[in-house]
Amino acid sequence: MSKGKIIVLSAPSGCGKSTIINSILDAGTFDLAFSVSATNRPPRHGEENGVHYHFLSTEDFRDAVAAGEFIEWEEVYPGRYYGTLRREVDRLVNSGHNVILDIDVNGALNVKKHYGNTARTIFIMPPSIEELRRRLEGRGTDSPDIIDTRIDRAEYEISFAPDFDVQIINDALETAIEDTATAIRDFIG
Repeated sequence: MSKGKIIVLSAPSGCGKSTIINSILDAGTFDLAFSVSATNRPPRHGEENGVHYHFLSTEDFRDAVAAGEFIEWEEVYPGRYYGTLRREVDRLVNSGHNVILDIDVNGALNVKKHYGNTARTIFIMPPSIEELRRRLEGRGTDSPDIIDTRIDRAEYEISFAPDFDVQIINDALETAIEDTATAIRDFIG
C-alpha cells in the first residue's frame, strides 16, 4: 500500500480556511482525512473533543511537548497552545490516506520541513487587512481587543505567505474553494 500525502492549509483567523476545508471534505472528491489538532483552549459552543480539536489541559499539552509527541506546536497567543500530534498524522498517512491539516504558518512550515515533498502547503490570504477586520467584526464572537490581536497576528502570518507552495486569495469564497481543490488535485493526482 502506498503512503498518503499531506496537505497543509494555513490562514489568518477569519480568512475562511475552515469553511474551505469543510467544503472540500464534504464534496468527497478526494481521499482526504482531517487531522484533528490539539489545543489547551476551552471548547467553544458546539465543539467536541476529538472532532474539532483534542482539548488538553495546559499541563497535558506541555507534557506531550516534552515527550516529543508533536510534529509542530506553537503558543499562538499568550498561554494558548495549538499543535499537531505526530501519531495522528503518521497513522493516517501510513494507512494510505491523504491528510489535510489546518494549522498556523510556523507549524505548516515545520510540517513541510519534516515531511518534505510528501507535504504541500497552501496559504489562504484575505483580500486586504481591512476586509479581514470587517469579517472578524461580522462574526460577533470576539471583543475589539481580541480582534486587534487577531489583526496583528494576521499581518505577521501574511509575511510568511511567500514561503508556501501555493497562495490563494479568498476574495470570493466559491472561487477560493475551487482554487484550493485544484491545488490539492494537482498535488495528489
